[in-house]
Amino acid sequence: MPIVNRIADLHGEITAWRRDIHAHPELLYDVHRTAAAVADKLRSFGCDEVATGIGRTGVVGVIRGGKGSGRTIGLRADMDALPIEEASGVPYQSTVPGKMHACGHDGHTAMLLGAARYLAETRNFAGTAIVIFQPAEEGGAGGQAMVRDGLMERFRVEEVYGMHNYPGLPVGQFALRPGPLMAAADRVTIEIEGRGGHAARPHFAVDTVLVGAQIINQIQSIVARNVDPLQAAVISICVFQAGSTDNVIPQTALLRGTARSLTPQVRDLLEKRLHEVVEGTARLYGATAKLTYKRDYPVTRNHERQAAFAASVAAEVVGRERVDDQIAPVMGAEDFSFMLEARPGAFIFVGNGDSAGLHHPAYDFNDEIIPLGTSYWVKLVETALQG
Repeated sequence: MPIVNRIADLHGEITAWRRDIHAHPELLYDVHRTAAAVADKLRSFGCDEVATGIGRTGVVGVIRGGKGSGRTIGLRADMDALPIEEASGVPYQSTVPGKMHACGHDGHTAMLLGAARYLAETRNFAGTAIVIFQPAEEGGAGGQAMVRDGLMERFRVEEVYGMHNYPGLPVGQFALRPGPLMAAADRVTIEIEGRGGHAARPHFAVDTVLVGAQIINQIQSIVARNVDPLQAAVISICVFQAGSTDNVIPQTALLRGTARSLTPQVRDLLEKRLHEVVEGTARLYGATAKLTYKRDYPVTRNHERQAAFAASVAAEVVGRERVDDQIAPVMGAEDFSFMLEARPGAFIFVGNGDSAGLHHPAYDFNDEIIPLGTSYWVKLVETALQG
């Protein structure tokens, strides 16, 4: 595999950065330690400009090529961790109870830092590379916050690219597709009101536990019987809160979950049918239910030309046979989608090998892939911004 020699030399140092970030996880926008370390490194690399506080705690580095003026492209990594107790057992595991890097954002940040160091040293391109370090990918819409803060306009970004590790995809492989790559993710909250009472006298009550259970069952019919079988959709109820003791039928219950889709039409259908099914089922049992449907992350949709370009760059790193440019869409979500709505670009997966899955307490980013991801970033800039 034609890994950039200088990147191979930096492998150990980039790994050390990654493991330091891993040991000190931070959530959402509270990535102050990580953002400060990123900004300090970018300054030490000699970036032409380092801006902080973009999208609250985001960091942006500007690296101008040494071959004259040209286009400007953005490269994005995420910095935040998850509220999970780590169980990986690695020597550098989280030092913060209840928080861990269970999605590999530590690796994404380290790889982009490695690319920034190389690009600032060599400047073997014409134009400008913008390295973007984003907070709050895990449910906080940090990508949207950075876009709303004028990221694209302030730094004159013309195209933007992102990357994410992919457990189960072998090390040394990349994957992407044009069009929808990852799902829209919407938040579902259902508040049920019944009539509380004694557990021994259920006929005088309206049991919100029963109503909630029936709503959960009926919701599954939406995907099974309303969505075209050739389309993709997921509705998962992940929270059921009701009652506080074993002999009282609770007055209220709360359900929370997520709805995922890949097209605007299916997204509209899910919202419409959820209202009908939730309210109708509650009414059937003599209760009322209020559904709040919050549209959250949009579909991560790769632009066709940029996806083809990203695939060709990945092929330069690992060989054409190791790049799947028609991977099936996945129903996970990404707030890089907001950046792809603002500018053309592409999101690519890099294989993390046979690791625990994302968001699992035993997950760890695979340091073997650091030279691959970092070389991809470098080759992407040098190819896109040829003199």
